[in-house]
Amino acid sequence: MSNGLGTLLVGMGRAGRGLHLPVLRRLRADPGTAHLFAPGPVLAVDPHHRPGAAADLRPTTLAEAPRLLDPDRTVVHLCTPPTARAAALDALGRLGYRRVLLEKPVAADSRGLDELLALRDRYGTDLVVVAQWLGSRLTDRLRALLAQDAYGPLRTIHVVQRKPRFSRSLAGDGHPTAFDVELPHSLGLCLALAGPGEVTGAGGTDMVVGGRVLPRLGTAWLNLQHDSGAWTRIRSDLTSPVRERRVTLELAHGTLIGHFPGSEADAYARLTVIDRDGESTELLHDDALGGFLEHTYRYYAADGTRRGPHPDLAVNTQVVRLLDRAKAIAAGGQVPGGPVRGGARGSAGPGGGAGRGRAVRAAVGR
Repeated sequence: MSNGLGTLLVGMGRAGRGLHLPVLRRLRADPGTAHLFAPGPVLAVDPHHRPGAAADLRPTTLAEAPRLLDPDRTVVHLCTPPTARAAALDALGRLGYRRVLLEKPVAADSRGLDELLALRDRYGTDLVVVAQWLGSRLTDRLRALLAQDAYGPLRTIHVVQRKPRFSRSLAGDGHPTAFDVELPHSLGLCLALAGPGEVTGAGGTDMVVGGRVLPRLGTAWLNLQHDSGAWTRIRSDLTSPVRERRVTLELAHGTLIGHFPGSEADAYARLTVIDRDGESTELLHDDALGGFLEHTYRYYAADGTRRGPHPDLAVNTQVVRLLDRAKAIAAGGQVPGGPVRGGARGSAGPGGGAGRGRAVRAAVGR
């Protein structure tokens, strides 16, 4: 009998079909990782994006899936929109699934997060959040350079995330705001590099396409003051004509500039180090999602030898709560969980651009 784990994909939209499935196919075909997976096809459940059958993929229903793969030996990739995730996790728990991999964001807000955590406790679910930036080779290099302390203390982190996302936003894929698209990755990275912190300012803009207004889906920004003394600035633009995922770490005696792969079409990251001796650049093969899924299946395969939640779950839940606060500031409402230092609608902060309490709309097709 194989010791590998079965796979159930729940949600076959962009994340399930376009990201997870291709990576799973590579891992299942690779001799170095094939043993992690049970023989037989991947099961796929989605009434709205029903995939065509293939030798390695079998469309099914949630009710039928447990008869095809033992829930006790199956990893579920939960790729439904964040607004529909609690109901899906409840249904999976009732069917006996305990290993559940959650696409980002974990939840749309703190209330949704609390629902998920309550369901985790009720069913004993071992949740892992898709946070491939935390396990990427570029992040590993940044962590190593910070640990060496060769450039002095970390002062600031600047993250820029830009890409065109008009069609998916128009289609309505369950991401309520621009804060829910790219920032879950970058905010988790900043917390991992600089430690816990508090939101001090946030804002965003609408997207306008052909006269149609998509509220809060244009841009998003936030500032974060870390307890360590460093501060973070994140800027995301979903109306940009170009793709960029860049992180800049400014230290006392040097600057580290990292470029993550722009999409799944390429698997290379770049790191540039600037110090008093000049500038050097390093190219890194960085199949972040592939490495993350491999690590996750190894983690689930060894679940009889450990106790407690996944080590990154705390960071990923904190990401949701901080983004919830940032969205409240950007909307001009009350902040869940108490006041946030320096937060006010339209307060741009360092590099901010929200303006005087009025969102500047990104106009397209006017």
